[in-house]
Amino acid sequence: MTVLTAVSDVGGLVHPALFYADDASYVAGTVPFLREGLDAGEPVMMAAPPSRLDLVADALGPAASDVALHDMTVAGRNPGRIIGGVLRAFVDEHAGAGRVRIIGEPIWAGRSPAEYAAAVQHEALINTALGDRPATVLCPYDTSALAPAVIADAHRTHPVLVEGGVTTSSACYADPAGFAQFMSGPLGDDDEDADLGETLVVDAPTGPRTVRLAVAEHALRAGLPEDRVADLCLAAYEIAVNTVVHTGRPGLLTLWTRPDGGREPAAVVVEVQDSGWIADALVGRHPGGPAEGRGYGLRLVHQLCDLVQVHSDPTAGTTVRMTMHLPRAGG
Repeated sequence: MTVLTAVSDVGGLVHPALFYADDASYVAGTVPFLREGLDAGEPVMMAAPPSRLDLVADALGPAASDVALHDMTVAGRNPGRIIGGVLRAFVDEHAGAGRVRIIGEPIWAGRSPAEYAAAVQHEALINTALGDRPATVLCPYDTSALAPAVIADAHRTHPVLVEGGVTTSSACYADPAGFAQFMSGPLGDDDEDADLGETLVVDAPTGPRTVRLAVAEHALRAGLPEDRVADLCLAAYEIAVNTVVHTGRPGLLTLWTRPDGGREPAAVVVEVQDSGWIADALVGRHPGGPAEGRGYGLRLVHQLCDLVQVHSDPTAGTTVRMTMHLPRAGG
């Protein structure tokens, strides 16, 4: 019986952070948790970077084939798509099957500062998005590679902490909605060496079609591959439509290209600012298709882009920043 068994007997979400320092402590904290779920007939999933997936799969042996495995560097490249596309999708798929067990590792050494902030926001919002679901979501954190501030944030986003086989309650656990709002911004200026492109007023006379043309021209000039240009154009179009339809006032679209060599990777960035307010931080993170209505456009944007940052305030309005990474030079 793992140390999480007792807390997993509650009806709703159990969301522990697992602190590990090496491969041995990673295996000790994850493999028994997965095996216990498999032995109980519970649906089990793991989403983590490839090196962690390989480590656990080797330790599980043949039983690894019974675990749904996802490369978090792909599925969770944009943290805003994890709740709807990975966690809720798995939980909803197994609705009625009892408790599900998930290992989710969205934060690892090498995440850029902007990605990290979005990943912390995601961790906080898990507590709201899955609060009433019978799920245990165990989130590993590498104490040997992550900064102390990262570990401190894990204490704020997880009500339960596990380290060295000991389970405790977090004394620093923060209100999920409030902490997610804090981590969302306001969005600061990007790289000072960025190549500023066109700035457009987004309104009905300008039309979302004009937005698509401007984004396509800038992104192609910056060297973004054509298929990614199409994705970015669609994402910008969706947000422009939201501005026109939902605010009734003009918005402002700004384009720029971020060079390589800074704290953030080289990328084409599209930002839309308007006077609207998104009161629900989970808008765009729920699973579902166009029939779901409200929030589908933002969910699509999360699926299309490498990173989506949203800051919304009832006074200052809403900023949506969409990022597409440029191919690395020479590869």
